[in-house]
Amino acid sequence: MQALESAFRAGAGALSFLTRIPVGRWVDLDAEDVARGAVAFPVVGAGIGAVVGLVAVGLDARLGALLAAALAVAVEALVTGAIHFDALADSADGLGASDRERALEIMREPTIGSFGVTALLLDVVAKTAAIAAIVAGPRALLAVAAAFAVGRAAPLALGWALPYARPEGGSGSVLTGAAGEISRAAGVGLAVGLAVAALGLRGFAVVGGAAIGAAAVGAVAYRRLGGVTGDVLGASAELATTFALIAAVATR
Repeated sequence: MQALESAFRAGAGALSFLTRIPVGRWVDLDAEDVARGAVAFPVVGAGIGAVVGLVAVGLDARLGALLAAALAVAVEALVTGAIHFDALADSADGLGASDRERALEIMREPTIGSFGVTALLLDVVAKTAAIAAIVAGPRALLAVAAAFAVGRAAPLALGWALPYARPEGGSGSVLTGAAGEISRAAGVGLAVGLAVAALGLRGFAVVGGAAIGAAAVGAVAYRRLGGVTGDVLGASAELATTFALIAAVATR
């Protein structure tokens, strides 16, 4: 019974961390629940991707692929509260700063600068175009779901590989350090398994695309900050998802 409750709380932790579904109103969650729930990140990601894919596929015949994809991305923003879009914009602004201290300070500011606007615009355009192209190909729904599954595993990989850049910690520190390493490793493995199960050998290409996006974010963050922050982890999820979608297009 206790194991079942722990698994339920872990799943709820993943859902609350990655979406704006008000799980916290029904379950009193803490950082440990989110850390244990890391293994479920790809499952939540696949669920978000399934919703996005259903909207795109469902509206394609009536509205056309591009408009359907744009509305699908808008639905994603509603489901997630645009948290990863915001993280990407904040990270782009911060990592464009002249020094580490200023970069960390900028990431805390509520405003968005030119780097953030540019990064966000390019990402949304690329993601929308990729989903539109996927809709025209085979196994569209599975491809979108797989891309979102591996994209949401990106913060788990970076949290394992890099330290947290803020000494005082932050919202993303629950995904770094020794605590929860097994859950994070299992989450990454599950993401790969889901992608391959959904798409076969094409799934490896989708995983590779996500890895490129996550590695690019991690390399820049390590060089500029010496580690990751919550915004960096969110940005990695966003870019990994977009690169995974692009890989799905390239291999359809």
